[in-house]
Amino acid sequence: MLAPALAAAAILVLLPVLDTLWLSLHDVILYRPRSRPFIGLANYTRALTDPVFWESLGNSLVWVICAVSLQFTLGFATALLLNRSFAWRGIARALVVVPWALPSVIIGLIWTWMLDFNLGVLNNIGVMLGILPHSVPWLAQSSTAMGGVILAVVWQGFPFFAVTLLAGLQAIPGELYEAASIDGAGAWGKFRHITLPGLAGVIATALLLRMIWVANSLDLILVMTGGGPGTATQTLPLHAFLTAWSGGNYGQGSALAVLLTLLLLGVVVTYVWRSRAE
Repeated sequence: MLAPALAAAAILVLLPVLDTLWLSLHDVILYRPRSRPFIGLANYTRALTDPVFWESLGNSLVWVICAVSLQFTLGFATALLLNRSFAWRGIARALVVVPWALPSVIIGLIWTWMLDFNLGVLNNIGVMLGILPHSVPWLAQSSTAMGGVILAVVWQGFPFFAVTLLAGLQAIPGELYEAASIDGAGAWGKFRHITLPGLAGVIATALLLRMIWVANSLDLILVMTGGGPGTATQTLPLHAFLTAWSGGNYGQGSALAVLLTLLLLGVVVTYVWRSRAE
């Protein structure tokens, strides 16, 4: 019964993975398609001794930690709000999914225009309210470019946490809150002893999934900054993409992709190990 699904998974997933591993062990250059000599771990050695690799890895850590933590915080607050009874709650629940439903390319273009130096609405509002002394080239300077793309991915991703955590909140029995009220528990006590324990599994799974998605994503950064200015917003997957497609070095790009996969597998294994221990 599982044979068709396993065959499809092998064709769509396993074969490309094996092909990537093969490419990473060979010197595969786009302008030398007939020459693919075996070089062993030379691509990995070259990647690990490249300063751009370590800078991209550092950018990836900042990108993932800041983006996921802000998405979770905003999504959790939104879920708590949408779990309450108020007028037009159904419409609010539908509208909150809009950023998640939009393609990353569209979101990248929207935020690029919003952060534009001359016509960006954020600069206009900031200068009008006196928050900014003058317009800021958010995506054109190294000190603010990463913050700009993080702001865009937070707006894109917080609905995932909002919807997921909202489903978890609705699965918590209301009798627990009623019993806690009878026992004299306040809002903080209910949140600490009922809400958080009831959502522990959902939170852990949502954080893991979103962290992997954000760590692998490159389309938003590619649209907004292309990894620039310089390499200020170049993350590890974008570095691998640019090395393979723009630089034409498929062997080196494949090695970078394998290293990223190993890093993420380490995170997943750690999560599974801690879950079993708990």
